[in-house]
Amino acid sequence: MSSPPDPSLILDTGFAFWRSKVLLTAVELGLFTVLGDRAMTAEQLGEALHLHPRGTYDFFDALVSLGFLERDGDGEAGRYRNTDETGQFLDKNSAEYVGGILEMLSARLFRFWGDLRQGLETGEPQNEIRHSKKSIFDELYADEAKLEQFISAMSGVSRPNFRALAEAYDFSQHDTLCDVGGASGLLSILVAERHPRIRCTSFDLPAVEPIARRSIERAGLADRVATASGDFFAEPLPKADVVTMGMILHDWDLAKKMHLIRAAYDALPKGGAFIVVENLIDDARRENTHGLLMSLNMLIEFGDAFDFTGADFRGWCEEVGFARVEIRPLGGPCSAGIAYK
Repeated sequence: MSSPPDPSLILDTGFAFWRSKVLLTAVELGLFTVLGDRAMTAEQLGEALHLHPRGTYDFFDALVSLGFLERDGDGEAGRYRNTDETGQFLDKNSAEYVGGILEMLSARLFRFWGDLRQGLETGEPQNEIRHSKKSIFDELYADEAKLEQFISAMSGVSRPNFRALAEAYDFSQHDTLCDVGGASGLLSILVAERHPRIRCTSFDLPAVEPIARRSIERAGLADRVATASGDFFAEPLPKADVVTMGMILHDWDLAKKMHLIRAAYDALPKGGAFIVVENLIDDARRENTHGLLMSLNMLIEFGDAFDFTGADFRGWCEEVGFARVEIRPLGGPCSAGIAYK
């Protein structure tokens, strides 16, 4: 006998923004960094974060119940501490910090997603462009410090996917790699660390090059990872055996996507590989919720940009002339699309 319909999923999803905002606010406050490897009472932690006592127990205990804090003891004597995960990924002193992207979600996208209905009705972006007619990138590229902070946030969330790609694909069969839209140079760095033979180039706009160069020097890889600058819509891409694009194609409409795929094809030798890292939506568009939501986020941010399926990527690459395309899952919602010339 089948169970009667249950509204739990409906209600849980409807109220999900409560949970999200609690976590995002904790990151915004620097709560996990303040805790570090210590344990603190609610009073101590509240004072350190400059919080009014009315909400401290509710806030901290909500984080406990959500699995983002642990608590030793109860009541006033209870002491809060990071979980293994929040200590590793949400303490700014950790090399594995991913909170930068959460800071951006809290500061920007949480409120912009409040206008999703308008985006769906108009097809227009709902971010800074709607209000000031300037995109976030106009502001970022005018301020190197803000740009570096933004790139750091993107690097934090991309690191697990780029590391998985460095493990999943045999780059040792190639001599050179060009990462297009390379930002901090992270993908090139991780590939170079894993495959000592390959020489990499991180290619991005001129304003990004100094940021990438500093990141590469900190990694001690300046002898094998170079930087290059240019506009990938205005000039050819640097020649290489492998051309990679990490979370680049989804930023654009179809015409610009096709331009970039053709540019990658032209930059490769016969037998070369074009590799994209994206939240590729499953072909039936039923399972990869994150990929589908990311595509809605591209509507919020850009209007005509969108995420896509592995079948979409295969079709576009075959249209350009690539001989073979394969899709390799990288973990979670992310996959690599690999097209061979």
